[in-house]
Amino acid sequence: MVVVEELSTIVGRKHVITNKAKSLRFRKGYRSGQGDALAVVFPGTLVELWHVLEVLHKNNIIIIMQASNTSLTEGSIPTDHGYDREVVVISGRRIKSLQLINHGEQVLAFPGTTLFKLENALKPINREPHSVIGSSTLGASVVGGISNNSGGALIRRGPAYTELSLYARIDENDELHLVNHLGIDLGATPEEILKNLEQRNFDVDAVKKADHYGHIPNYQARVRDVEADTPARYNADPHQLYEVSGSAGKVATFAVRLDTFPKDGESQVFYIGTNNPNVLEDLRRHIMKNFANLPVSGEYMHSEAYTLAKKYGKDSLIVIDKLGTDFLPYLFALKATAERILDHLIVFKPYFPDRVLQKVGMLFPNQLPKRLEEFHDKYEHYLILKMAGDGIEEARKYLGEYFKEAKGGYFEASAKETKRAELHRYVTAGIAIRYQEVFQDTITDILPLDIALRRNEYDWFEKLPKEIEDKIEHKLYYGHFLDHVMHQDYILKPGVDPHELKEEMLKLLDKRGAIYPAEHNVGHLYKAAPTLVAHYKKNDPTNSFNPGVGKTNMHKYWGEY
Repeated sequence: MVVVEELSTIVGRKHVITNKAKSLRFRKGYRSGQGDALAVVFPGTLVELWHVLEVLHKNNIIIIMQASNTSLTEGSIPTDHGYDREVVVISGRRIKSLQLINHGEQVLAFPGTTLFKLENALKPINREPHSVIGSSTLGASVVGGISNNSGGALIRRGPAYTELSLYARIDENDELHLVNHLGIDLGATPEEILKNLEQRNFDVDAVKKADHYGHIPNYQARVRDVEADTPARYNADPHQLYEVSGSAGKVATFAVRLDTFPKDGESQVFYIGTNNPNVLEDLRRHIMKNFANLPVSGEYMHSEAYTLAKKYGKDSLIVIDKLGTDFLPYLFALKATAERILDHLIVFKPYFPDRVLQKVGMLFPNQLPKRLEEFHDKYEHYLILKMAGDGIEEARKYLGEYFKEAKGGYFEASAKETKRAELHRYVTAGIAIRYQEVFQDTITDILPLDIALRRNEYDWFEKLPKEIEDKIEHKLYYGHFLDHVMHQDYILKPGVDPHELKEEMLKLLDKRGAIYPAEHNVGHLYKAAPTLVAHYKKNDPTNSFNPGVGKTNMHKYWGEY
């Protein structure tokens, strides 16, 4: 096909995949969904990316931008119906460099730059990116986080956000443009701008201070307002929608300029347990209203999530603990290749590599420290409260007094206990999928939700009516407790329709004043709020990028002509 040949000329034949089996992992979602594409293309430079866009635009082809494909809501893959044009997926994973500017106070991140890579680049200068663990554990990209208003665990920094970016868009006259809003003079033509950026033809430590923000300002005041009747953060918040930020792939992002943050010095995790969710809510309200020093993070886990993660996340915890997250992309690629080969052999059930990893993991001893296990035996709810600097003593004094009366307990975690507790919390995000793969003969579906509760929601822990409870095999509750952003994964009983159950669950959340999704892309699983749809249409008036996201119209010009 002519288009494929043109793309191959730009990036090289080995960087254009047309074979359906080989391209599947780039067309398939992390949890659900998959669709067809004419090709998956891997440009190696920003200039190559621009020329790929020119070819696709000229040929009236739908463009789906993809970074790490860690989306949990099918937000960076094709869907399986409704398109009126051919589709090509552009993966930015080969364009993964970054540039620290102004002595590391800010960073320029490119399409494939991962949070892990950025975190490592900042370590020598004692600074940190917006997020340091959680999404980075799964290999998520910086640009993906900005595009989806991802939240992260760090309570003082708010959702991923910037007003400084370099991106391509197709305007209402169906013309392709490169928009340079980085606040850096890089030239006039697209090729000149992109070459100068990639080759660092500017003084990286004398970049002019921008008039726009590289992170969300005043988030600490917002999250401290625990009497507010609205959530602290959610990805349809109009205050978080600006060009690339919240774009959900409705533009092609070449670079983002972000603030970095001074690294905390001494830190301490207080591991808290209770059988009464009100104990944690009273604790949250006091901390957010009265502490002089906001926590670094406050991560929640429920006992059922703890139990399942202990059993079905052990292999992931071991790999991350021993090998680090930079090794994960190679493991994912190896696993995808094995699945592609074995899927053609009828003697192997789907997801054979994951089921082997599960069996291998069972051979290793329990990875969770003794004191975590003791709390699991005593308590139902756990909070991993991390403090830094003067906040350590502030928390130490308060918790000592608080638990003289409050029902529960806490301990100051050692370095090993802290690392294992944090990793255990974060591998929980993949447990529902692993469980479904292991029990694929009996478990048919899972239902993942991420929700933003009102800041003043006192009865935060979910209580389901019996008619819904009876449809669920397991409930996995975990999340970012201090700003009331919760992840709730449900493993359904055989025969339960996940779409019907989801509608029932969302009605309950609507009554509670919750907003969903909180920090994941709406993808193809949620209907986009009017504020998001307006943002999408402003960015992409011809509906050429990622059409259908948020269950919107999939046709050229949004079906309006």
